[in-house]
Amino acid sequence: MNDEHTIIEKTTLKERIEALPEDSVLFRSDFPEYHAEFVGSTLSELTSTGVLVKISQGIYVKPRNSRFGLVFPSVEKVVQAIAIRDKAEVLPSGMTALNTLGLSTQVPMNYTYLTTGSERTIKLSNHQVILKRGVPKNFCYSTRLIALLVQALRTLKQDNVGEEEFLVIRELISKEPDKENLGRDIDLMPGWMKRIVKPMLVNN
Repeated sequence: MNDEHTIIEKTTLKERIEALPEDSVLFRSDFPEYHAEFVGSTLSELTSTGVLVKISQGIYVKPRNSRFGLVFPSVEKVVQAIAIRDKAEVLPSGMTALNTLGLSTQVPMNYTYLTTGSERTIKLSNHQVILKRGVPKNFCYSTRLIALLVQALRTLKQDNVGEEEFLVIRELISKEPDKENLGRDIDLMPGWMKRIVKPMLVNN
């Protein structure tokens, strides 16, 4: 036990970071046991040597090397890591919500999320990730499906919900396991959305 403890003590911050798996998301604040200036200089050194890439103030990723170049962690992974660090909730909005639910095949150039945490914009590879402060009612739903669906339908607009969208939504509703909270959440949806979705609960 003492030997193990000694090995851990002798492991430098640089070695700890180098040993992290590829696709890791890390923050300057992840290492409170070290002096802030030392953490900053270590992260800068690892960034200059290509081990890490700085994507925003205090946020770094450890990309994968592929034959096509550097591959960054997914947008969702980065956003979830930020949410965990900030003890915040996040929710895809706009085209990001439509794409997440399969209501659009168009891959957004900019990914937008609502958050209960701080607003920020992050550059990730060729994309921008925009975190916008969301009002509490966006996060009042018990099921992620309905929270996402409200955002997606708000972007799509009522007049653009056709047969193709009905089929996708109906399938999503049928696959939602939490039927009890699903019904309650649908009742909380804006009126026109509720009129579209509620009949889909029949036989589900």
